Amino acid sequence: MSTNDNEAPATWLSQDAYDRLKAELDEHIANRPVIAAEINARREEGDLRENGGYHAAREEQGKAEGRILYLKELLRTAKVGEAPTADAVSPGMVVTIYFDDDADDTETFLLGSREIASTTDLTVYSPESALGKAILGGKAGQTCTYTAPSGADIKVTVVKFEPFSG
Repeated sequence: MSTNDNEAPATWLSQDAYDRLKAELDEHIANRPVIAAEINARREEGDLRENGGYHAAREEQGKAEGRILYLKELLRTAKVGEAPTADAVSPGMVVTIYFDDDADDTETFLLGSREIASTTDLTVYSPESALGKAILGGKAGQTCTYTAPSGADIKVTVVKFEPFSG
């Protein structure tokens, strides 16, 4: 991992996850002509101001193009394989914490992106979430506090962390 603050931490994907996302990208790209044909067919129906089918097709096209851009960037920047072991909490780790000072009130979750969420039964928290930001870079035994959306300050202690293996 780079120590450069301007560089985002690497997103690690298993080969299986990478292949699944690549297949989704290929499917979206292959579907472009179908969406374009739908837009053209709806355009020929007449007045575009009152043509719900046309507007729905354009909205579908916008969503598909946004997903294509997101997947292209994710796959371009992702690292495939096993995430290196780290000495601090980082994205792609399975983290166990406990709340306040109650070592029995633990939660184990994956610190990662929503794309990974479909590959696991673990709860996934984004590194950009309040909890994610608080524990990022933390070490086992370290206690940190974050502000919940409700405004309450919540204290958590990192118990352990390990790379997500899928």
